[in-house]
Amino acid sequence: MRQVLLIEDEPNIAEALRFILGRDGWAVSVVADGALGLAAVAELHPDLVILDLMLPSLSGLEVLTALRADAATAALPVLMLTAKGQDRDRAAAEAAGVSDFMTKPFDNADIRARVRALLEA
Repeated sequence: MRQVLLIEDEPNIAEALRFILGRDGWAVSVVADGALGLAAVAELHPDLVILDLMLPSLSGLEVLTALRADAATAALPVLMLTAKGQDRDRAAAEAAGVSDFMTKPFDNADIRARVRALLEA
């Protein structure tokens, strides 16, 4: 079973994504803090990370930068999912090496398709 790590501090969004992706057969682990998210990546070795931009302790950009700087996670697919969908936010995420970028609110079918695409790439 493919492992998705969701680093998201909004409980309702985390539960919705756990349900949506779990229904498709993905194992979904949820962490609500950037620093804990980095630790969870090292522990779980997920196939994909879904990452919020605004998080406690470390921002999504800081988490992404750390993942890309580590040879063990440099190629790990990361989907940034954020309410901050302005051009500068997208540009910063792309400059940091994000694999894909989506804004909240999200369409269930769209996020499922993007997760499939990232895991099959």
